[in-house]
Amino acid sequence: MVSNIRSTLENALGKLTPEVVDILTKQVVVRTHEAGSIVCYEGETEAIFYVIQEGQVAFTKKMIGGDQLLGIKAHGEFFGELAVLDHAPRAATVHAISECVLIEIEEETLENVLDISPSVGRTIMRGIIRSVRDTDRITIAELQLKNNELARTLENLKAAQEELLRRERLERDLEIAAQVHKSILPTSFPEVPGFAFGAMSRPAREVGGDLYDVMEISDNHIGIVMADASGKSVQAAIYMAVVRALFLSETDLTTSPMEVAHRIHKLLLRATTSEMFVTAFYATINLETRYMRYIRGGHDRPVFFKATDRTTELLNIPGRFLGMLPNLIVEEASLTFEIGDILVSYSDGVTDATRPGGEMYGIERLEEIILENYYLSAEELARVITQDIDDFREGEEQPDDLTMLVVKAV
Repeated sequence: MVSNIRSTLENALGKLTPEVVDILTKQVVVRTHEAGSIVCYEGETEAIFYVIQEGQVAFTKKMIGGDQLLGIKAHGEFFGELAVLDHAPRAATVHAISECVLIEIEEETLENVLDISPSVGRTIMRGIIRSVRDTDRITIAELQLKNNELARTLENLKAAQEELLRRERLERDLEIAAQVHKSILPTSFPEVPGFAFGAMSRPAREVGGDLYDVMEISDNHIGIVMADASGKSVQAAIYMAVVRALFLSETDLTTSPMEVAHRIHKLLLRATTSEMFVTAFYATINLETRYMRYIRGGHDRPVFFKATDRTTELLNIPGRFLGMLPNLIVEEASLTFEIGDILVSYSDGVTDATRPGGEMYGIERLEEIILENYYLSAEELARVITQDIDDFREGEEQPDDLTMLVVKAV
């Protein structure tokens, strides 16, 4: 039973870590719905996320001309994500076409999973984007067919022609985007007393969507950022250039990471589309006291190595994506560096790297390689971790951008 649930969840949400599997298999509810029954009603408030284990469901929405079929989903697909993430009423009525077995995940359980697995969050966000697109497409088509079908047809033809032109320019666009992304990554780090830095960044495609930087905020403060934009290629590179510009401008106003995160989030909502969002780890360090304040906006959990007892901990502060949902949720935490302490922040391409057979590199292996090589310089440690990831992959294709920033107190 547990293996069937795990298989279904991984079909829907992607490869899951043992920690996530343990949470889900212990807390989900599996419920059977008869053919022809209603799973949930449009407009109803219900904070449950569904994954389809067996059967098919149909989605209908009340339109001007009556109920409109939005689509059908089957085994390995999910629905109800917006109702949980944004506490919004159900956008459609869900019908059981055949007898269905549905896995129900309560809001609190999903929140716990999102806090420890940003990759699950990204999968769900992509589902939201697809659902919004599908609903918008149906609504727009219905209204425009009643008012100006010919104008729409001409507009579609024009868009098709523009798409052909864009395809012809694609190669040049990729070159430009690669230059844009390269230009936003630092070529060197500021020389600051008491700290050393090392980094690496390798995109999965021609153009990456990751960002890392060390910024001088004032005479005695620096800012550290590690971020990952949704999507890849040209759009992600340009979006990340916008994100970096916002970090550079907003960090001059305050040393509070939480305030910076909220400012950037609001600006992204105004300036960009809902199809894009960014995960981010952002911290400020007082160079005199070595005191660090930080937030984690939906990003992978950084590893902090303590030199005094040679242990590691994950900075697991709760937080959501920037630039997506209206109400940003982030918390701010703090710690103090001692000499020899190390902070390793990274993108999900590090822990999600896979070897033949599907095994992931994982956070535990990352912690082990840090514990084995803590005595190295920040730059050398970044190189050793990268080499260990490459050896682990055994030639398997790199699935996502591989980016890392190492900060060491010296």
